[in-house]
Amino acid sequence: MGINTERDIEANLQIGPTDNGMVRLFVEGAGIEIPMDFDPEEAEEIADELRAAAQAARALGKR
Repeated sequence: MGINTERDIEANLQIGPTDNGMVRLFVEGAGIEIPMDFDPEEAEEIADELRAAAQAARALGKR
């Protein structure tokens, strides 16, 4: 399985700051909770990667 493998799984994603100054991505679904904490610099790197992926996806959609 990889990033291009489709799955029929529902999940919720929450993103926000923690009381400890971290950025948390919280994924919940199918009886699983996954909290992922990042320092602000790491979170900004992830945001840059998300933007780059969105731009690449847009380019693929225009073919």
